[in-house]
Amino acid sequence: MKNISAEIVAVGTELLLGQIANTNAQWISEKLASIGINVHHHSVVGDNLKRVENQFRVSGDRSDVLIITGGLGPTEDDLTREAFQQITGMGIVEHEPSMRKIEAYFQNQIADMTPNNRKQARVFTGADVIENQTGMAPGMIVSFERKTWIFLPGVPREMKRMMTDNVLPHLQYLSGADTVIKSSMLRFIGIGESSLEHELSDLIQCQTNPTIAPLAQNEGVAIRLTAKADNDEEATAVIDRTKQEILDRVGGYYYGDDDQTLAEKVLELLQQTNKSVGAAESLTGGQFTDKLISVPGASNVCRGGIVCYDTKVKERVLHVKPELIQQYGTVSKECALSMAENVCSLLDADIGISFTGVAGPDYSEGHPPGTVFIAVYTTSGKQQAEKYTFQGDRQTIRKRTVLKGYELLYNLLK
Repeated sequence: MKNISAEIVAVGTELLLGQIANTNAQWISEKLASIGINVHHHSVVGDNLKRVENQFRVSGDRSDVLIITGGLGPTEDDLTREAFQQITGMGIVEHEPSMRKIEAYFQNQIADMTPNNRKQARVFTGADVIENQTGMAPGMIVSFERKTWIFLPGVPREMKRMMTDNVLPHLQYLSGADTVIKSSMLRFIGIGESSLEHELSDLIQCQTNPTIAPLAQNEGVAIRLTAKADNDEEATAVIDRTKQEILDRVGGYYYGDDDQTLAEKVLELLQQTNKSVGAAESLTGGQFTDKLISVPGASNVCRGGIVCYDTKVKERVLHVKPELIQQYGTVSKECALSMAENVCSLLDADIGISFTGVAGPDYSEGHPPGTVFIAVYTTSGKQQAEKYTFQGDRQTIRKRTVLKGYELLYNLLK
């Protein structure tokens, strides 16, 4: 297998302005890794002819395969073709099959085609043209000075179809790939990244195949295992062996693999145990319930939620006794437990969970921002109330509170 270095260049000022995220580069990198091609650089350049030209020169000097996304549209700021022509001198011609497709599109839409749409059918002389099955502008594969240049539309659905159907098979042939690279994510909750790394330090230091990479994530921490093998089955076996070694040590914190979220895992456990849950949310404002009902199948286990931000709502809707609030305050274990028990009864759920605290930026009831109480109550008689102190701004505190609530539920259900 040839050792090929690849670079992904995204063209578009909207990416630099933060108006859209460069998800194309992430997706392409993942697909290239699966066929053993290493991506050494991600680059983003705005819609400026000179800057695009300069970026192409830099990228062409350092990479073997250049995948360019964007800048193939009909407008004046779509400059990818022009920039590449500047550095190569290649001719550009109109690709008749693509032009016929563009004309047919406007005829079917009963709309006039403006002249600038002809630009989308322009391709480099001698290019291997890739038909756009889901849009207008075709893609291209071009060889120049022993480098492979691949031009793709920036629209994700168009790019992905071309990559899957045409580009990946071409690159696999080009590299003589006989090696499979496969990755798997192991997800953990309730343990920090440094603690996880400490528990696995000897495995990490001696890693060869698979590689072991601890990662901080939005939901807990994760370990990415990446294996190389002759085929998918062998790669899976390599990963599974190391995964078991890891779980033998820290399996108590493990909740799932790959893209599984903690909310999905909690819903799965609720279904397995035939339990339902209802939530009373003060500072979280419905985020816990929203996260759960975003998962398909939630209607079977989620009774609903009550957003009880105001003290009067806690008293009149949730029936938290006024004297309890007067004695302990709304930011307290006692109030949290009462909220959890009462929402369990009001919503006819097996489990009630509640959230109360101070998201900030100001103190409340003498408590600093980040002071949070979470309580869980079950009809079987279990109850738990915990105090936490979270750091961060208002939104970060709320997100961490929701995540901690899912952690409590996960530990209760598992």
